[in-house]
Amino acid sequence: MTACRSDAPGGGAGRYHGVVSDAAPTAVIDCREVVKRFDGRTVLDGVTLDVHPGETMVIMGGSGSGKSTLLRLIIGSFEPDAGDVKLFGRSIRGLRGDARDDVRRRLGILFQSGALFNSMTIYENVALPIREHTDLDPAIIDIQVKIKLELVGLLEHGDKYPSQISGGMKKRAGLARALALDPQILFYDEPSAGLDPVTSAQIDRLIVDLSKKLGVTSVVVTHEMDSAFTIADRMAMLDKGRMLRVETREWFDALRRTPEDRTGELPEAERLIRQFLRGDAEGPITDRKDAGLLQRTLLGDGPSVASMPSLTPTR
Repeated sequence: MTACRSDAPGGGAGRYHGVVSDAAPTAVIDCREVVKRFDGRTVLDGVTLDVHPGETMVIMGGSGSGKSTLLRLIIGSFEPDAGDVKLFGRSIRGLRGDARDDVRRRLGILFQSGALFNSMTIYENVALPIREHTDLDPAIIDIQVKIKLELVGLLEHGDKYPSQISGGMKKRAGLARALALDPQILFYDEPSAGLDPVTSAQIDRLIVDLSKKLGVTSVVVTHEMDSAFTIADRMAMLDKGRMLRVETREWFDALRRTPEDRTGELPEAERLIRQFLRGDAEGPITDRKDAGLLQRTLLGDGPSVASMPSLTPTR
């Protein structure tokens, strides 16, 4: 079976369904029709996504689109209500004990905040997972930690505490810890969040360099478009819990560059994606939000003008 896709935006038969072609390598991450609900509210609605060995997949979407929920499902923080998630060809639904630990040891996660232990030095933070999950000799652990710190450019800062380093250095330290057990898949949750443009560009370059040097598969959740187009091999766009499109970076870039006078030729989903990629103030996303607010207000579910507090002059 082969993937059905178009060479350019606007192709009617071009939707990518996440189906791996016969010639493609086996997916290391395989999500099929995944559904997740919280308190009766559907957060992910039939999401299908596959990630191939060695590639960098960027998952995009606005706030509340389901990006972080999908990431947590993939790493096994909770299970889907329907559908299935496979890692390395093995379903992770129902995995417990040693079986779950064996899979998780093959994963590395860079949390948005870095999630470092403030009472430990950077060196100790990186050494912790190796000490906890292996029986290596301390001398070997020392070598492993120094190699990981060198990979992220922090070897000379290993004796410092998180409070003594910058935000960008904390992200790199968190990445060194994520690399501690030589994972096959690295997950990044908003790696550029809260960083200045220069530091963000350095993190992007580090992600690309590590992918090339180590051959790891990377999954990056972000809404920073400059970062996404720098690091991605393929990109996936979520909207209100549904997967709108999974395509190459080049496909998304071509859509982003589509002239305004040609947007009328695009399907609504592609116009929505284009607005998100460009950060335009007007388009399907904002039209939908405005229409939703009006509907809720007229039906009595939103704030009415009469209920708004008035301004009382002070003099």
